[in-house]
Amino acid sequence: MVLLGATGSVGRSTVQVIREMEGGLVLQGLAAHSNVDAMFKLIQEFHPPAVCMVAPEAARALRDRMQDAGVEGSRVLDGPEGLVELAALPEADIVLCAIVGIGGLPAVLSAVDAGKDVALASKEVLVCAGDLVMRAVAARGVRIIPVDSEHSAVFQCIQHRGESEIRKIYLTASGGPFRTMSGERMRQVTVEDALRHPSWNMGPKITIDSATLMNKGLEVIEAHHLFRLPFDRIGVIVHPQSVIHSLVELVDGAVLAQLGVPDMRHPIQYALTYPHRHPASLPALDLASIGALEFEPPDIERFPCLGAAYQAGRAGGTAPAVLNAANEVAVGAFLGSRITFAGIPQIVDRVMQAHEVTTGPNLEEILRADDWARKEATKWLLKD
Repeated sequence: MVLLGATGSVGRSTVQVIREMEGGLVLQGLAAHSNVDAMFKLIQEFHPPAVCMVAPEAARALRDRMQDAGVEGSRVLDGPEGLVELAALPEADIVLCAIVGIGGLPAVLSAVDAGKDVALASKEVLVCAGDLVMRAVAARGVRIIPVDSEHSAVFQCIQHRGESEIRKIYLTASGGPFRTMSGERMRQVTVEDALRHPSWNMGPKITIDSATLMNKGLEVIEAHHLFRLPFDRIGVIVHPQSVIHSLVELVDGAVLAQLGVPDMRHPIQYALTYPHRHPASLPALDLASIGALEFEPPDIERFPCLGAAYQAGRAGGTAPAVLNAANEVAVGAFLGSRITFAGIPQIVDRVMQAHEVTTGPNLEEILRADDWARKEATKWLLKD
């Protein structure tokens, strides 16, 4: 396998899975953005034939570190081009993409074009270019296996059922740290408040997206492409315990659910070993100690990012890429204390209102829309 995004939250969980598989998964390549220390340790442990540091200066630093330590055997690639090359390594059967944002899109297309299955944790790949990617997947006869816990749950429940057997799918959401907070109080929350996720331990960007429910909105768009369902057959339900990861309602009224402890190692291992299941060291789910499972509808008024994602998904074309890019800029501004929490959906809305959607975009048009949205969002930040 090849692991893209090896030093991030999902990447670290994947490395744990690889260790526990005790040789069942062999790393042929590793990629990270700029964390030289973490990458050097991974090279020492796993000795992959090739690695990539997306930041060229980090690649130079890694080469120097390896030379000084007498570490040999791992070729060091760099830049986005190196990422694309790594994703197509002939020795790999599957590529796990855990790169945050649209940066993983060219690498995923490279892996698909090279005939690799892709375990996908980077939801932005399908959010921004779902039609493009899924056409390539169909043309090459490979598989996209979801790693997000919600999509993995749907995947496990659906298995080989056809679309005609499925009435609706429901992606569950914890509701984030502000689930019961009034809209007035939410305007006063701090970055530290927003980073206190009640269920999952994730990176800062996705944690903020979970607090705004934008993460769930992006997952709705991803599910639309993964499972070929229209948006009116993809629902969201708030489930604070985060035990049920998603539900599938069949046409005869039966509802299937996938349950488990909230730990990313489960969907990661399932994606990498599919269609087989292997023992894991995860704690058993103890429903008796949990006691009760609660559900409630999402509040679109207090969490407008979810509604914005549905609108962008239905608009299609370049709209989802613009939504994603504007949100990334807004979240970065919030994390930097430049705007309030309420400013995130405001910036997204302003950018979406200014965008003219391009239908059926190619890769160049998607990347151009992404760049435009980032500049437009930054323009609004400067105005504010």
